Amino acid sequence: MNLHLEIFPVITVLAVTTVIAGIKFFTNAKPLDDSYSATLAAIVCSLLFSTSANATNGYFMDGVGPKAQSMTGVGIALPQDSLAAATNPAGTALVGNRLDVGFTWFNPDRSARIKGNLAGADGNYNGNGVSAFVIPEIGYSREISTRWSYGIAVYGNGGMNTDYSTNPFAAFGASGDAGVDLSQLIVTPSLAFRPTPAHSLGIAATFAYQRFEANGLQPFDNAFVSAQPGKVTNNGHDSAHGWGLKLGWIGQLDENVTLGASWSSKIETGTFGEYAGLFADQGGFDIPASYGAGISWNASSALTLAADWQRIEYSDIGSVGNSLNLLFQGNPLGADGGPGFGWSDVEVIKFGAVYALNDTVTLRGGISHAGQAISGDQTFINILAPAVIKNHGSVGAEWRTGLGEWLISYTHAFEEKVAGSGSIPAAFGGGEADLTMSQSIIRFGWSSGF
Repeated sequence: MNLHLEIFPVITVLAVTTVIAGIKFFTNAKPLDDSYSATLAAIVCSLLFSTSANATNGYFMDGVGPKAQSMTGVGIALPQDSLAAATNPAGTALVGNRLDVGFTWFNPDRSARIKGNLAGADGNYNGNGVSAFVIPEIGYSREISTRWSYGIAVYGNGGMNTDYSTNPFAAFGASGDAGVDLSQLIVTPSLAFRPTPAHSLGIAATFAYQRFEANGLQPFDNAFVSAQPGKVTNNGHDSAHGWGLKLGWIGQLDENVTLGASWSSKIETGTFGEYAGLFADQGGFDIPASYGAGISWNASSALTLAADWQRIEYSDIGSVGNSLNLLFQGNPLGADGGPGFGWSDVEVIKFGAVYALNDTVTLRGGISHAGQAISGDQTFINILAPAVIKNHGSVGAEWRTGLGEWLISYTHAFEEKVAGSGSIPAAFGGGEADLTMSQSIIRFGWSSGF
């Protein structure tokens, strides 16, 4: 098993921070004294340069925080920790004073099959050159008064990695490994207000930092295919960043039923200049807008049921939503309005449950279903990004001790296949590309209130 090694410095920093936080909590130290603030700053800086992730709902992660992850990401109307602001900033008003640290281990299995190709590309291709990834996250929230609260959440938004040691494009003139590496890191400072005890409103800025690299795409790196040859492949990692906005509301209808709604704006991150000949709009790769609604119901003193609906607007981002077919209509890669990966918008439905087994142990579980972002006629380019997963199932447990809350969850993204349908253009020898992906996710967390 290969591991994404660049993440180890981040794990070390977060582990040290967890120990420091525990010591300070149990010695009644001030939660944000100078040394503590410096440690948090170090975590944020490390995350900015080290986070990596893989696809779940499209390329967005299905949940942020160990508690939400153990319910396949449910959380719009059910905030459970300081990382809730990633889903709904109104939740910052409802979680109290707390610190939450999490680690996610991803193990994706992605592959492609080419058949009926006249150029000789037929074969089965394994994209698991890097097979495991570790992603940290951290959240902090604090009440200013009975009405006002603030917080910060730092987490991976999502991403995609493929590494084909046997290059699927070799028959067309490619050499070396083929694949892409996309990772997105979000820093979300939030402010929440409770106009009444039953309602909360939240607003958050979203700073996004993203990195991208592509390798082994030489057949696309020429003047016949790209508007900017030399800016398509094998240029190392490039980065871009930008700002967005999150808004949210949570309202308690009665003592047992709560509703929520949230919206995240599109984040214009600037361009990947080193890949201006690959992505539409001269290297554009903005982060799409998303929005959703949720409900939670206290079915009993021990059981809470919750559900979310979410929509992610991938089609609004040219490099993601534009069809590859534009390439054969006089629009080269990298051009304004040029070809992309042909993704559709994705709607996700999530269901989750929380059961307090006793005063010490709480159990969680959930399932989710997403629409398919990739159609059969767009599978050829998506060999690089086979984000075809639709269904998830999660289970998790929380154990409360004198040293804080300890959490673990397991999520399985069930194997999904998309068969090509007129997917490989005649200029590349025709035939079909079929995509397959599944994924296992283990998440660990530690939390404490103060």
